[in-house]
Amino acid sequence: MKNKENNSIKTVVATGIGAAIIFVLMKFVAIPTGIPNTQINVAEGFLPLLGAIYGPIAAGLAIFIGHTLNDFVTYGSPWWTWVITDGLVGLAFGLAKRKLDIKSGVLSRGKLIWFNIYQIIVNFVAWVLLAPTGDIIIYHEPAKKVFLQGITTWIINSLSVAVIGTILLVLYAKTRTKRGSLKKER
Repeated sequence: MKNKENNSIKTVVATGIGAAIIFVLMKFVAIPTGIPNTQINVAEGFLPLLGAIYGPIAAGLAIFIGHTLNDFVTYGSPWWTWVITDGLVGLAFGLAKRKLDIKSGVLSRGKLIWFNIYQIIVNFVAWVLLAPTGDIIIYHEPAKKVFLQGITTWIINSLSVAVIGTILLVLYAKTRTKRGSLKKER
C-alpha cells in the first residue's frame, strides 16, 4: 500500500513539474517555422525522458496541461485537437517506459533505435493523421493548411525527440547504477 501511495505522489509531482517545464519550453524556446501556428518545439524532446522515468499518466497529463497553458497564454484559448493529440503522444511515450527501462542504467543502441522508430510512428499517427483530421472535423479548417501543419509538425517533433530526447535518455541512463554492478564487500 505504501509503495502505491509513493508512486501516486511521484506521478502527481512529476506531472506538475513536467507541465511547468513543458509550458516554459513551449512558450520561450519555440522557434517559428514560417508555417502559421507551427514552431520548432524543444518541449517534445523533453517528453520521452518524462515518460521513461514516470510513465504514461505523468507524461500524458504534463504535456496536456503544459500545452493547454501555453495556448491560453499565447492565443487566448487552447486548440483542443492539438492539445489532446499532444496528450496522446505523451501517453504513448510513457508506454515505452518498460521497454526502455532506463532506470536500470543500461540503454542499448538497440533500445534507442527501437524507441526512435516507435516515436516516428507515434508522431506520424498523431500529427499527420489525428490532429489534422480533428481540425477538419471540429474546426472546419482547410485540409491543405492543416495537413501542411501536421506534416511539418511530424518532421520537427520527430527530429526534436530523436536528437534532444535521445540525448536526455542517454544522459539519464548514465546517472543510474547498473543492476548487478555493486558487489558486497567481505
